Amino acid sequence: MRAWMVLIVSFTLCLLPTGCDYLPVGFTPIGEIVQSPGSFEGRTIKVKGKVTEIIKIPLIEYKSYTLRDKSGEILVLTKGTLPTLNKFAAIKAQVRTMAIINEQNIGLRLMEIEKLPTMGLGG
Repeated sequence: MRAWMVLIVSFTLCLLPTGCDYLPVGFTPIGEIVQSPGSFEGRTIKVKGKVTEIIKIPLIEYKSYTLRDKSGEILVLTKGTLPTLNKFAAIKAQVRTMAIINEQNIGLRLMEIEKLPTMGLGG
């Protein structure tokens, strides 16, 4: 009975705008983005991982942090609050690069759109 309730609630959430963003599925491995930046350029994705570095410079609008999962790591830019160092984070973001030359990226980064709940993601 409990499994049916979870399924019904999950399905109902997916019917709401952006509801599926809050389910613990559909995350892109960071390594896939790093290995093939051209196929992700401009796309909105979900990623999760451990925050391994944070940078905040006075008088600059954007702050940054690095997310790492088992497959790789990537720079994330945000106008929002920085996550806690060495803690797990999940975000919805847009993939951006300055240039891609023969599948080699220059300036690969994620532009954070929103932070997602981490409950149930194993972090």
